[in-house]
Amino acid sequence: MSLHLLGTSLVAPMASGEGEGFHAPTPEEFYWPIFGSGDWTFTRPMAVFGLSVILISWALIALTKKAAIVPGKGQWLVEQAYDFVRNGLARDIIGSKEFLRFVPLLFSLFVVILVNNLFGIIPPIQYPTMSRIAFPIALTLVVYVVYHIAGMRKKGVGHYLTGMIPKGLPKPIYVLMIPLEYAQFFLIRPLTLALRLFGNMFAGHMLLLLFVMGGEYMLLHGGIGLKITSIGSFAMALIFTAFEALIQFLQAYIFTLLAATYISDAISEEH
Repeated sequence: MSLHLLGTSLVAPMASGEGEGFHAPTPEEFYWPIFGSGDWTFTRPMAVFGLSVILISWALIALTKKAAIVPGKGQWLVEQAYDFVRNGLARDIIGSKEFLRFVPLLFSLFVVILVNNLFGIIPPIQYPTMSRIAFPIALTLVVYVVYHIAGMRKKGVGHYLTGMIPKGLPKPIYVLMIPLEYAQFFLIRPLTLALRLFGNMFAGHMLLLLFVMGGEYMLLHGGIGLKITSIGSFAMALIFTAFEALIQFLQAYIFTLLAATYISDAISEEH
């Protein structure tokens, strides 16, 4: 569904005579039930995420099933993305001895988040799945479980938990440091990891929707002055679309980078 259809409800009251003026987009615009009700509702974000998994799986299989020493364009693209995550993130952050077993997870996270973010500016979908908080939370829970289990398996539960507390501090300081450090590793890290991705995708899509629907409203319902002003609104929408593409890539990169950092911290002997 395009931004035009997404924002139809913003101008509907004016057209039907039930209200006056422009109605700004609200968080309710992001909820699109397809069928079902209550907790069992199948929504558009769920369909978009499922579509992304199908497209990614098909692309990876189709572009690599005839892999050659001299890669074609499709194989080269996949290899560049894989090399970016494998060597640029996993090996550099986790270390050459431990990184390989975490590459599939990090590569999957990066590709899935990137594709679902880019859906926010790709017609006719134009919906960033990560603007629904449940999806960042689900991905964060995967990272959360992986880095804690990896740390406990390597160090043992007791050593892993005690290793979270800095050594050599005055004893009275530990009264303050122990709850703060445990809160950081078990609460703050996963919370900020999920909220950072969600907040950027939600705010970006909301602004883009506002520019597009504001321009449409001024063009269709305004006087000559507002019709001229709508050109600026549409221009800002185009500029912001390019900017949003950069943000979408950066958020996929940052999420994967932080996931690798947390894994590295969990299995590092210095931790």
